[in-house]
Amino acid sequence: MMDGKVVVITGASGGIGAALAERVNREGGWAVMAARREPELHALHLRLGGDSMPVVADVTRREDVERVRDLTLGRFGHIDVWVNNAGRGITRPVTELTDDDLDEMMRVNLKSALYGMQAVLPHFQSLGRGHIINISSMLGRVPFVPPRAAYSAAKHALNALTACLRMELRERYPGIHVSTVSPGVVATEFGVHALHGGRDSRQLPMAQPVQEVVDVIVSVIHHPRADVYTRPGLQEQVVAYFAAEDLAAVESQGFQPPGPPRT
Repeated sequence: MMDGKVVVITGASGGIGAALAERVNREGGWAVMAARREPELHALHLRLGGDSMPVVADVTRREDVERVRDLTLGRFGHIDVWVNNAGRGITRPVTELTDDDLDEMMRVNLKSALYGMQAVLPHFQSLGRGHIINISSMLGRVPFVPPRAAYSAAKHALNALTACLRMELRERYPGIHVSTVSPGVVATEFGVHALHGGRDSRQLPMAQPVQEVVDVIVSVIHHPRADVYTRPGLQEQVVAYFAAEDLAAVESQGFQPPGPPRT
């Protein structure tokens, strides 16, 4: 159970973020939901009730992220967990990328998380504890989908920032945890919301149910770990890729999403 934990979730108007907010609320925590889409946030708040807190915000703007933090502290007095979940895909190969394409991927997938980390960190340092969780992607480890190139690049960068922050804090602030969670293909509207359009992720073979991903995130909240994958077999693919003598041979096989574990 969440035991009254205050959990800030960005990108909370749908998909993983909304499902996580519902789970936090169900387990007795307080979910602070930040996103740009006001109607969806309002509908989610109505479903969850008074213990939740919606904040309409564009997390690619540092001042909006700081406002989310300030409003949360103003209402609850503290923050326990900050989940940088906001993200967006793209459908465009490297040879066709524009400056605007790359800038958008970096704003949404990388800078929004940096703003979140920097906004909440002084509060966590004052408490001597706290937990930052950055939602990354398998494509932040293995660049197996060429049309997602700029998204993959942004998530690779997010993984590096996350690891460096964890190392930076380790000695002076051992009570502050910094985690990366990497899903594969998830059955959300991620694909149809991709820049330049894309296939509906919910229709892709072996797409992981959202609740399975939320189960993993919640387990990381309860038992902090540095780096976690949301389905058995994903980490093994990453290890096999980087251990290969010929990366091109592995890349030619593409990403093979593992199925659910056998029972």
